[in-house]
Amino acid sequence: MSDALVIIPTYNEIENIEAILRAVFSQDKLFHVLVIDDNSPDGTAEKVKSLQKEYSNQLHLLQRNKKDGLGAAYITGFKWALENSYDFIFEMDADFSHNPNDLIKLYNACAVGDADIAVGSRYVKGITVVNWPLSRILLSYGASRYVRLITGMKVKDSTAGFICYKRNVLESINLNKVKFVGYAFQIEMKFKAYKKGFKIVEIPVIFKDRIKGKSKMSGSIISEAIFGVISLKLKSLFTKY
Repeated sequence: MSDALVIIPTYNEIENIEAILRAVFSQDKLFHVLVIDDNSPDGTAEKVKSLQKEYSNQLHLLQRNKKDGLGAAYITGFKWALENSYDFIFEMDADFSHNPNDLIKLYNACAVGDADIAVGSRYVKGITVVNWPLSRILLSYGASRYVRLITGMKVKDSTAGFICYKRNVLESINLNKVKFVGYAFQIEMKFKAYKKGFKIVEIPVIFKDRIKGKSKMSGSIISEAIFGVISLKLKSLFTKY
């Protein structure tokens, strides 16, 4: 039994899923993985099922009926992780933008160090992003600066989705009341943890844009993040954490 669960949401990741799973399972540290698939028409879930025969005690799969947003997928995964007694719960993309070799850094920050949340950060030591167009770098970096200004959080990469949570952090947050689904979900989770006094530590990582498959970025996700931050801040003024 592992104390650490890596949650990987998928939608049409058939080109990446086997490779990313094998990379996670090849780490010196034993990680379990929960894939949450949103009814991918490309056969992603079927590929995961075939790999479960090889990784019977490490690889788990939850299938949802439709594409329902990144945030909803992670909330489903968080609840499953808590029900199954994992102490360290990770968020990670399937497309290799997050390097599996960095999982142990995030784990050690929480398990050995004093972090409650470890964030794989693109901006804690300059800008460590590879293969992104300048326009997207400016958008992402600018969004993080914007979030820091509005919320008061010191986190430099607030939209990061490569994260390790200690179990007690997720237990303290009412997951049924998490509102957002895209980039704003990542901000909301960090903001709620920050307001509750948990220690958030940023670990520098190199973020690489996906090589295979298609990005799930959209205008509505960006809009949600921009206006969602203001909503979070205003609501926090009337909320006791």
